[in-house]
Formats: sequence, C-alpha cells, structure tokens
Amino acid sequence: MKKYIDFLDKFKWVVAIGVPLLVFALASNLKHLEMDGSYRIWFGEDSKTLIDYDNFRKTFGNDDAVIISFKDENGIFNKKALQSIDNITQKLWKTKYIARVDSITNYQYVHSDPEVPDDFIVEDFIQDIQTQDEAYFEKRREIAINDSLVADGFISRDGKTTMISARLTPKVNDDSDKSAEIMKLVNEILAPEIKRTGYKYHLNGGPPLNQSFVQIGTSDATTFTPLVLIASIILLFLLFHRVSGSLIPIAVVIFTFMTVLSVQVLLGYKLNNFTANLPVFVVAIGIADAVHIYIIWLMYKREGQANKDAVFHSVQKNMLPVFLTSLTTAIGFATLTISKVIPVLTLGIATASGAFLAFIISLFWMPAVLLLIKKDVKAKEVEKVVNKKPFGYGAFIVRNDKKIIAITTLIFAVLTVGLFKVKVDSNTIRYFDKSVDIRKSTEFLMENLTGPMPYEIIVDSGRKDGIKDPEFMKTVERFYEEFQEKFPDVRHMSSLIDTVKRFNYVLDGKEEIPDTQELIAQYLLLYSLSLPQGMEINDKMDIDEQKLRVTGRINIVDTSVDLEMINYAHDWWKDTPYTASVQGQTAMFAYMQSDVTDTLIYSLSLAIFLVSIIMLIIFKRPKLLWVFVLPNLLPVMLVVGLMGWIGINIDIGVAIAGAIIIGVAVDATIHFLVKYFDARKRGLNLADSFDEVLRYAGRAILFTTIILSIAFSLFAFSTFTPNQNFGIVTASALIIAFVVDLLLLPALLSVTERD
Repeated sequence: MKKYIDFLDKFKWVVAIGVPLLVFALASNLKHLEMDGSYRIWFGEDSKTLIDYDNFRKTFGNDDAVIISFKDENGIFNKKALQSIDNITQKLWKTKYIARVDSITNYQYVHSDPEVPDDFIVEDFIQDIQTQDEAYFEKRREIAINDSLVADGFISRDGKTTMISARLTPKVNDDSDKSAEIMKLVNEILAPEIKRTGYKYHLNGGPPLNQSFVQIGTSDATTFTPLVLIASIILLFLLFHRVSGSLIPIAVVIFTFMTVLSVQVLLGYKLNNFTANLPVFVVAIGIADAVHIYIIWLMYKREGQANKDAVFHSVQKNMLPVFLTSLTTAIGFATLTISKVIPVLTLGIATASGAFLAFIISLFWMPAVLLLIKKDVKAKEVEKVVNKKPFGYGAFIVRNDKKIIAITTLIFAVLTVGLFKVKVDSNTIRYFDKSVDIRKSTEFLMENLTGPMPYEIIVDSGRKDGIKDPEFMKTVERFYEEFQEKFPDVRHMSSLIDTVKRFNYVLDGKEEIPDTQELIAQYLLLYSLSLPQGMEINDKMDIDEQKLRVTGRINIVDTSVDLEMINYAHDWWKDTPYTASVQGQTAMFAYMQSDVTDTLIYSLSLAIFLVSIIMLIIFKRPKLLWVFVLPNLLPVMLVVGLMGWIGINIDIGVAIAGAIIIGVAVDATIHFLVKYFDARKRGLNLADSFDEVLRYAGRAILFTTIILSIAFSLFAFSTFTPNQNFGIVTASALIIAFVVDLLLLPALLSVTERD
C-alpha cells in the first residue's frame, strides 16, 4: 500500500489532470446522445410478445394511431364542429405516415334509398356541411347517437364529444421512432383549427405516448441530475465545512457517469426513461466510496497526521470495504440484467459497470487530488479531536440490545403485513402523473366518449373463408355480449359482423346475422365495392378470410384487470371450435406485468443470494450469516409492505428500486462489519467496538444516507410515476437501512457475540 501511495504522490499532477482530460475526451461523444420513447424499447427482439405483435401487424396492419378528440358543450352536430372534423380528416389523409383516417364525417353509412327500398347506399355520413340546415344536422345526430357502430366509438351518447382516428402505416416505427415527426405534422394541422374554433383538441395513441416518454425522460434528466448534484454539493459542504469536501466527491460522481454515458453512446445505445436517470444512480454508487475515503482522511488530518500519512491510512482503511461495497453494489445492479424489460436490463449493465468505475476513480484519482492539498488543519481542531471523549453509543447498544430487537421486530411485523396488500400495475397511462397531457387526454376520452385502450382480438375460424360461416359470426356476436356483460370496462366492440348485420337490416329489415354463408359473402362483397379508396376492409380480416379482427375499446384499468380480461377471452374461445389471441400494444404492456414482477422477485433473490455468498467468504462466520443478510433484506421488505399500507402499486420503478436498495444498503452493512470485526480482533470489548465503528464509519454512513435519501426523494416531484415511486421507495428504504444498520445490526451482534 505504501508503494502505491508513493507512486500516486510521485505522479499526482499527472493523475489529477490526466483523468479529467480522458473523461472529457470521451464525453465529446455525448453530443450523439439520443432518447428513444418507442414501445419497441421495452421488449427484446426475440421476445415472443413482440414477435406475435409484428406478425399481427403484417396480417392486419397497424393498430397504432393518433387519436384526436374534442368536446362541444352545444353538441358536435353544428357547422363549426363538423367542418373542423372534416378539415382535420382530409388533411390527415394527405399526411406522411398516415395510412387511414376515420371520423364521424367520413364514416361509411350504410342505409336504404327511400325511393328504392330494395337498394342500398354506402356514403360519407356527413356531406356538404356548409349548405346543410339545422334539420339535417339534428337528423344526423339522432341517427349517430343511436347507431351501435358509431355511438361510444366516434360519437358520445350525448352527441357532445367525438374523435378522429388516424391509423399509422404498418412499418412506420420499425427502423426508428417517427413519433416526433408525426406529432409535428399533426400539430401543424391542428394549429389553424384551434385558432378558428377555440376547441381544446386532446391527443392520444402511440405517437403522443412515445413523445411523452421522450419529453418526460429528457425533462427528468435535465432537471433532476443538476438538482441532485447541487443538493449533494450543498449537503457535503454543510457536513464537512470544506470546499474540497464538496467538490472532490462530486467530481468522482461526475467523471463516473460521464464515462458510463459515453460508453453507452459508443456501443450504440439510446437513452430511455430509466437510463436517462443514470447520473443520479451513479451518485448513489460513487458518493458513498468518496465520502468514506474523504471523511477518514480528514479525521487523520485532524488528529495531526501529515497529509501523505492521512491519505495512506484512509486508503489502507477503506481499500477492502470500498472494494467489497463496490462489488456488492455492482452485483445488486447487475441482477437487473435478468429482466426481460429491456430498459431495466440496459440500466443494470450501465450501473454495474459504473460501480466498478467509481471504485477505480475513488481509489486512483481521488487520493492523487488529496495529496495535492497542502492546507493543514488548525491546531485547535487537532486538539479538539485528540481529546474527544469516548462515545456512549456502544454501551447503549449493549445495555438495550434485547429491547431494540423486540421493538424493531414489532414495528417490522406491522409493516410486513402490507406485503399482502400490495399490487402490481404496469399500465402505461398510469406511468404518467395526472398533470401530464397524455394522461389528461386519455382520461378525457374515457370520461366523455369511449375506452381509450384498444384490444385487438384475433379469432381464427380454422379454415379458408371461415369468417363467412354464419355459425362463426354468431359465436363472435355471443362473445361480444358475454365479454361486455362480464366486464363493464369494455366500452365498445367492433368487427365486420357489425357491417354484415347492418346490410341485413337495410335489405331484409332484421339487424341480425344471415343464416347462409352465401348471403354473408354477398354483403361483404357489396360493401367492399362501395367503399372509397383507402377505406377497404382488408385490415379487418386476413387475405384467406380465415381470421377475423375484433377491436374492443377498454377503460384504463389495473394491469391485473387487463390480464383477467385477456385470460377470460382466451378461455372463452377454448370452449368453442375456434381459437383466439389478444394482440395490440395494450395487451403487450399487460403481458409485461409478469416481467415486472419477475424483475423484483428474481433480481432481489439473486442479489440477496450473491451478497450472502460474498459475506460468507469475507467474514467466514456461517452461523452469523443471517445477521449479516437481514439488515439488507429488511429495508426492501418493509418499504414494499409500507407501499401496501398506503396504496402505492409496484411498477417498474419499484422493481428497479429493489435491486438498487440491496446494492446501496449493503454498503453501510459491510463498512460496519469490516470495522467491527477489525476492532474485535484487536481485543476491544463489544461496547468499545461499536464506538469505534461509529467513529470511523458512523458519520460516513449517516452522511451518505442523508445525501442519498434527499437526492432520491427529489424524484417524488417527477411527472413520471415510476420515477416518483422509485424516489419515494428508495429514499424510505435507505432511511430504514440506516436505522437497521446502526440499531438492529449491532443489537443482533451484541446478543449473538455475547452468547
């Protein structure tokens, strides 16, 4: 160790200047840093969910669309509102990346000709808006609000709210996310309409959702990273009363995350809503190492040691625990790589590498910088530290160990009950705070018109032309009825059977499915021939007319309810001669719930297992292993239990928090145990050993807990709900971990070691 410090002392200027220069050279690549908010980033390319969805799009086209909705309190059926709908519809038809546009004005209305009752007409529902009178609009209103094909679809039952659906071309986002470009084009169309009408147009669908992910991810990264760094600098200065105590630990953190981000760019990764917060995660990784090294260096300086000796003793005392904590922190983060949720996996890789990088910078660059500090500690300060009286902490622990265990056990038992109350939810709309436009727009659509979350149910008749079989169509109709009866959140169902029933009503007076396949085939042919270009029905069935697409519009519900509905649909069709699958982006994110749950359970279990192995290797005390592991497991269990009590659902943010809490909380445990066993080896009794731990590790543990809990709690102000939950959960868990490490852990050691 002495040779290492001599080396650093000899080349301190080279190291102190060379490391930042190298980091800044790498950081030149950050100009190529990009954000990606596409739905595809959540799934691996070999994901069955993604493969099934891509196959669905190849057959039926895209389910992704821009949904524009608005409300007129006087009713939609007036010239101003209908002209606005028609203007937007016509312009969207001509817009890049838009394959099809549907609205109340171009809805293909099937009806009979009053002058020729045996004939039928298929035409735009609203025509020649500016030349029509009030009677025409009132008649159209009465038809629309009582038409099952459009009511609760394009128009609300009260006739006041409507929507325009602009479906995207099938492969629009395959190579790169075009959401920003699409939204720019849509906003250019809406701008003159907003000025002319004064309506508030609400935007839903894939592009607005993707753009919201990007905007909030960018906003959080550019807001919380500076806030966390500034808060950390202020707190470090208040704790150390030294500029170097603020700037050196923060420099370690900055160099670490700049390097990690630069490597991410070089490897071709794009940022997402989780990796955008990588700098803040690195604060959690790097700050603890730097604070422990700095605080011990400062302590030895205050005891009157020469600067080089203080650096030597600080590095010597911290080398093993800092290495071990970096290893366990890296393990905690690395366990996230088992997740099937790709943003979580990439975050795990980046943060695990950041843990080792922070270790290298802390024990290479930081000592070199400390060796440059020539300012001595004042004599009065030295005298104050040397003559400081012993702590009473150790005696308190030994005297009250069983009481501490009993009280904490009672508190923890109450909180743990909440584990049985907690729910998992990965609904994408609820990922956004209620103040975010995409969530407000989606809730507006749900409250005023229809379900904003589409299900695409693909029913396979089992044979070519099978969808024209009357028995098949009647089975689909029965599914409609039973599905909506079972789940009130299913607001609207639609497919080609609605068109067939409408034709039968127009030509035969009965709105029901015909009894012959020939008649059904005739109706579909007549309908196809009557449609304008671009409004074909090939997105409603496959080319062999074997599979039928049924679209359900569903309210925003918990993911568990989504899965219940999806499983019900699968099970319902198992009792028929046909098969069905539920596709679409809503279903994709519902399927992801199990991945979120697995991330929390498996990564947490793996982290605990690996940390246990490391602690067993380090301390070689199998009988005390449970004492070593318990303080790291309890904070996660207790904070998740607390979530159950206060009603916070487990989402991806919480799933990530579990592994991070283990990785960070174990740092304090290792520093405590290393210094405790070192004191015991030197013959100190229990009380004196605990006092020494508090002296050499207690303040650093306290300081890092304060800094990290405040830093992470800032995420509570994010408008991205997983970030909010991550911040609340992590800050709470670190505070719990601090209490556990400085009260329960020594109390357990006191009882077991004394016995």
